[in-house]
Amino acid sequence: MSIHSCILPDEKVFADFRQQCLSSDNWVNKYDNSGMQVWVEVPAKKGKQGPKVHKIKCTMPITDVSAATMYDVLHDSKYRKEWDPAMLESFDIARLSANADVGYYSWQCPKPMTSRDVVSLRSWQVKDEEYVIVNFSVKHPKYPPGKKLVRAVSILTGYLIQATGPNSCKFTYLSQADPKGSLPKVVVNAATKMLAPKVMRSVHKAGQNYPAWKAQNVPNHKPWLHPEQNTLPMMDPAELAIQRADSLENVDVTSKEEDAQESEDST
Repeated sequence: MSIHSCILPDEKVFADFRQQCLSSDNWVNKYDNSGMQVWVEVPAKKGKQGPKVHKIKCTMPITDVSAATMYDVLHDSKYRKEWDPAMLESFDIARLSANADVGYYSWQCPKPMTSRDVVSLRSWQVKDEEYVIVNFSVKHPKYPPGKKLVRAVSILTGYLIQATGPNSCKFTYLSQADPKGSLPKVVVNAATKMLAPKVMRSVHKAGQNYPAWKAQNVPNHKPWLHPEQNTLPMMDPAELAIQRADSLENVDVTSKEEDAQESEDST
């Protein structure tokens, strides 16, 4: 097996991700309102303390936006600045293949938590009215963890969008991530019950507004559908390594907050 096939997702990764999105085994429903549902995975085996990984799944029926439009929204990095209130910075770094790239994203966390960032490899696939995007954390030689943000780790995160009609779809978001740092359980629970539905509603609204926005912003430029339009530099996937959660130090978030406060006080 080559290095390329090791790091770039293969057919099995997409199939496994899809299966997780559709499965209800070992998932507990934590929120159900107007068709939107939030699920949290309960590990099949109890006992030995595993890594602190939070696995969450959100599903939402969308009756007024096509699957193709929702797919475009998730890909369009320029549009993300218009609708993602938590985003601090986001940019694409390089392309790895016709359906894979590597990028950087940082986001604001509710106080007193330190904000997070992630460098991730993203890959996508379209088949029979189904759209899949998956991403996971990678180590990039030019983008190591910094001092001001906590580097989170995406083990496998992504979206499954299934067309249910010409202008409707079922939208699923699944995240398996280690946020790193010392997150109180109350914060994780709040994220599950309040933050996740809020983000889903933001994405839905972004889908409603996208066609009008895109009509004014290079309407034919969609490199995720037309690889020949992609102007990102090519990068050899062998230069990347999968970022394992246990290879990042568990940063004490509170000390980072105190450091940030001290620097603010001294200015």
